[in-house]
Amino acid sequence: LGKFPWNFQSESIQAKCSRIKILLFYLIFYGCLAGIFIGTIQALLLTLSNYKPTYQDRVLYDNSFDLMAWFLCLSVPVELPESYRDRGQLESDVGVRKACRFKRTWLGPCAGLDGHDESFGFKDGKPCLIAKLNRIVNFRPRPPTNNASVPDAGQTRVQLNVIPIHCQNKREEDASKIGEIKYYGIGMGFPLQYYPYYGKLLHPQYLQPLVAIQFTNLTFNEELRLECKVYGANIDYSEKDRYQGRFDVKFTIASS
Repeated sequence: LGKFPWNFQSESIQAKCSRIKILLFYLIFYGCLAGIFIGTIQALLLTLSNYKPTYQDRVLYDNSFDLMAWFLCLSVPVELPESYRDRGQLESDVGVRKACRFKRTWLGPCAGLDGHDESFGFKDGKPCLIAKLNRIVNFRPRPPTNNASVPDAGQTRVQLNVIPIHCQNKREEDASKIGEIKYYGIGMGFPLQYYPYYGKLLHPQYLQPLVAIQFTNLTFNEELRLECKVYGANIDYSEKDRYQGRFDVKFTIASS
């Protein structure tokens, strides 16, 4: 038999060693990447608080750390959430912070309870809207320092410890078509004793106060546009976001 220049047995051992070295290299390489990734995540978690959001992309702070953005939730009620049906005791011992109660009966004819109009006034052409302020952790709203910022029609509802809300026509031609607007709730606004909100862990039983707004004499067969605003010393408005501190609503009520 002829002799070959390669030692096949030796070459096989060398190939096996090479594969082991390559495998060991990639194990160390990806192990280091995984360690770096886990380390950065752990470092990030150390900067986060369980009780207060570190970053809120739609909430701005001024130099005194008061929130400048304020978002209003609006719902056309079909049924109020279950949590508002029975608020229980005045304060709850569940969690670190105690929560004030809110009774639906305070919403008057817009409560949707038995014995009240369960259609929230829509059946009779006197619709009710239920408004609440979004939960912003650790925000302490301040009532308006200058009552001149509140329209004349809302001056009678301005109180020391209440954030007022006021609705009016958005278009000049609708001024005579809106009629009387009634407000129901504590102080017909958002009482300061419900703020601040401390988050789900510290404030698990928290409920925002509600304000019911009833339009009792809207002109039928007309498209009516209204704007509702909340007023406070640290509540601003932005043309870029029409729901910051306010909301718009459009009604068209048929006579039949």
